Amino acid sequence: MMDLFDTPGGAPPVPDAPRPLADRLRPQVLADVIGQTQILGPEAPLTVMLKANALGSIILWGPPGVGKTTIARLLAKETDLKFEQISAIFSGVTELRKVFQAAKNRRENGQGTLLFVDEIHRFNKAQQDSFLPLMEDGTLVLVGATTENPSFELNAAVLSRAQVLVLERLSDDELELLAQRAETEAGHVLPLDAGARCALLEMADGDGRSLLNLIEQILAWGLEVSIDQIALSQRLMRRAAVYDKSGDSHYNLISALHKSIRGSDPDAALYWFARMLQGGEDPRYLARRLTRMAVEDIGLADPQAQDVCLQSWQTFERLGSPEGELALAQAVTYLALAPKSNAAYVAYKAALRAAQQTGSQPPPKHILNAATSLMKDQGYGAGYAYDHDAQDGFSGQNYFPEGMERPRYYAPVERGFERELGKRLAYFEKLRSRRKG
Repeated sequence: MMDLFDTPGGAPPVPDAPRPLADRLRPQVLADVIGQTQILGPEAPLTVMLKANALGSIILWGPPGVGKTTIARLLAKETDLKFEQISAIFSGVTELRKVFQAAKNRRENGQGTLLFVDEIHRFNKAQQDSFLPLMEDGTLVLVGATTENPSFELNAAVLSRAQVLVLERLSDDELELLAQRAETEAGHVLPLDAGARCALLEMADGDGRSLLNLIEQILAWGLEVSIDQIALSQRLMRRAAVYDKSGDSHYNLISALHKSIRGSDPDAALYWFARMLQGGEDPRYLARRLTRMAVEDIGLADPQAQDVCLQSWQTFERLGSPEGELALAQAVTYLALAPKSNAAYVAYKAALRAAQQTGSQPPPKHILNAATSLMKDQGYGAGYAYDHDAQDGFSGQNYFPEGMERPRYYAPVERGFERELGKRLAYFEKLRSRRKG
């Protein structure tokens, strides 16, 4: 029933109008929600809030189809708050003003408002800031839903006034429970053999809403006998993997690939590489990141790693997709199994910090070229020792600014080719010590 301050919108539902299976199965109480025990369990955050009658503003962060909208509706029901829903995709300043005014009017009449904002990360900073006064004075409880990392997408001011709760994709067991509920609601057992039923759960890929939509399609076929996995795959398309090349999943997957290579696990590295390709990632981006990994995490422990990456990149450019992707996969495997060292990376970072601190100090005059007589008179080049004329081809001179204590940036590891470089470094340090003596 609409109250006096509801904004005009949709008409009341028609009793006999068809309703999608996902809508018919929407839980009526929080106890019926499948999964998400990390926020709905006996001692979980939402349960504690409700027991204390102290529901605060929250941000529900999780993948599609895991119950964010349902949980928001049930929170309003459990707390006797008026449920208002808007989408950041379709709502602008005008809609926000109407919703805010309605919430203020309700508050004056003793009625609270739970405002559910779907895709809240799509609001700009000013729009997000507009919630703050009403959150602070209790005019409304904000429940935002987002599939993107709130740390990057939401204002710090909003995050400081709301608790972030993470929702997880549904497990196969939870999807199976949802399928059983659908069969009970429909009054029919799904016409699938065991293999096809498992394949159906895999197709949903943790998305409960997607599973119910697939089940609704299967029931509409009116099959009298069960079909197998092959027949099911011919009739249904697998749900597209959740992957946004400009979103949170993009950074999560490239992080997983990078750390799998750093951890010398070729199987995991190939898996995440394939996941990104399946999601539509540009292979050239992957080629660039693989080359970066070779420089950062392998470095001089295996100098050939960079060449392997550059050659695979060039091969991809010549062959194109999908054949050229095999070359990149070979680079992934090579990098994962290569000896690892970040010694050069660490040395470079240390040298950068030192350069920032001592950036005004000139080089010692003895290693400067005396291009003019004036420069020669100033002592440029005086005392320079030509290394090729020195014993062992090494003069041991100081090349740092005068008065600067000699630092040690590069510390090679005892792995791969850097073991040999460590020997060379020790050799030159020994000669330098002799020259000083």
